[in-house]
Amino acid sequence: MNPLKTRLGVPADLASCHTALVHGYLIEGHVPAEDIRRLLAERPKAKGLAVPGMPIGSPGMEQGDRVDRYEVVLFSDDAPASVFATHGPAAP
Repeated sequence: MNPLKTRLGVPADLASCHTALVHGYLIEGHVPAEDIRRLLAERPKAKGLAVPGMPIGSPGMEQGDRVDRYEVVLFSDDAPASVFATHGPAAP
Protein backbone atom coordinates (compact mmCIF):
# COMPACT_ATOMS: atom_id res chain seq x y z
CA MET A 1 0.00 0.00 0.00
CA ASN A 2 2.83 2.43 0.76
CA PRO A 3 4.00 2.67 -2.89
CA LEU A 4 0.41 3.54 -3.90
CA LYS A 5 0.14 6.18 -1.18
CA THR A 6 3.44 7.68 -2.33
CA ARG A 7 2.40 7.67 -5.99
CA LEU A 8 -0.94 9.33 -5.17
CA GLY A 9 0.75 11.95 -2.98
CA VAL A 10 -0.50 11.08 0.49
CA PRO A 11 1.71 13.05 2.90
CA ALA A 12 3.62 10.67 5.19
CA ASP A 13 2.46 12.49 8.32
CA LEU A 14 -1.20 12.06 7.30
CA ALA A 15 -0.98 8.41 6.21
CA SER A 16 -3.37 5.91 7.73
CA CYS A 17 -4.72 2.44 6.98
CA HIS A 18 -7.14 3.14 4.10
CA THR A 19 -6.74 5.12 0.89
CA ALA A 20 -9.49 5.94 -1.61
CA LEU A 21 -10.07 8.19 -4.59
CA VAL A 22 -13.50 9.83 -4.63
CA HIS A 23 -14.39 12.14 -7.52
CA GLY A 24 -10.78 13.29 -7.88
CA TYR A 25 -10.05 13.67 -4.15
CA LEU A 26 -7.86 11.47 -1.99
CA ILE A 27 -9.51 10.17 1.16
CA GLU A 28 -7.03 8.81 3.69
CA GLY A 29 -8.01 6.97 6.84
CA HIS A 30 -11.28 6.85 8.75
CA VAL A 31 -12.89 10.00 7.31
CA PRO A 32 -16.60 10.30 8.20
CA ALA A 33 -19.02 10.14 5.24
CA GLU A 34 -20.52 13.51 6.24
CA ASP A 35 -17.12 15.14 5.69
CA ILE A 36 -16.71 13.48 2.29
CA ARG A 37 -20.18 14.73 1.30
CA ARG A 38 -19.23 18.25 2.43
CA LEU A 39 -15.94 18.06 0.49
CA LEU A 40 -17.81 17.06 -2.67
CA ALA A 41 -20.42 19.80 -2.19
CA GLU A 42 -17.89 22.56 -1.53
CA ARG A 43 -15.20 21.31 -3.99
CA PRO A 44 -12.27 23.19 -2.38
CA LYS A 45 -8.97 23.39 -4.23
CA ALA A 46 -7.26 20.55 -2.37
CA LYS A 47 -5.82 17.11 -2.81
CA GLY A 48 -8.09 15.52 -0.23
CA LEU A 49 -9.01 14.72 3.36
CA ALA A 50 -7.18 12.63 5.94
CA VAL A 51 -7.67 11.31 9.44
CA PRO A 52 -4.18 10.31 10.59
CA GLY A 53 -3.95 7.18 12.70
CA MET A 54 -6.98 5.22 13.79
CA PRO A 55 -8.84 7.31 16.39
CA ILE A 56 -11.36 5.45 18.52
CA GLY A 57 -14.89 6.45 17.62
CA SER A 58 -14.08 7.31 14.00
CA PRO A 59 -16.04 5.32 11.39
CA GLY A 60 -15.02 1.67 11.64
CA MET A 61 -13.18 2.23 14.92
CA GLU A 62 -16.15 2.19 17.30
CA GLN A 63 -15.51 0.78 20.79
CA GLY A 64 -18.67 1.07 22.80
CA ASP A 65 -19.27 4.52 24.24
CA ARG A 66 -15.64 5.60 23.97
CA VAL A 67 -15.04 8.36 21.40
CA ASP A 68 -11.74 10.18 21.14
CA ARG A 69 -11.56 13.71 19.78
CA TYR A 70 -10.00 13.79 16.30
CA GLU A 71 -9.55 16.10 13.36
CA VAL A 72 -10.20 15.63 9.67
CA VAL A 73 -7.42 17.41 7.79
CA LEU A 74 -7.76 19.08 4.37
CA PHE A 75 -4.47 18.85 2.46
CA SER A 76 -3.06 19.97 -0.88
CA ASP A 77 0.25 20.28 -2.67
CA ASP A 78 0.43 24.07 -2.53
CA ALA A 79 -1.01 25.09 0.84
CA PRO A 80 -0.48 24.07 4.46
CA ALA A 81 -2.83 21.39 5.79
CA SER A 82 -5.80 22.74 7.73
CA VAL A 83 -8.53 21.37 9.97
CA PHE A 84 -11.63 20.63 7.89
CA ALA A 85 -13.72 19.17 10.73
CA THR A 86 -13.40 18.09 14.34
CA HIS A 87 -15.25 15.11 15.84
CA GLY A 88 -15.67 13.70 19.30
CA PRO A 89 -16.12 15.30 22.68
CA ALA A 90 -15.43 19.01 23.11
CA ALA A 91 -12.01 19.97 24.38
CA PRO A 92 -11.87 20.71 28.11
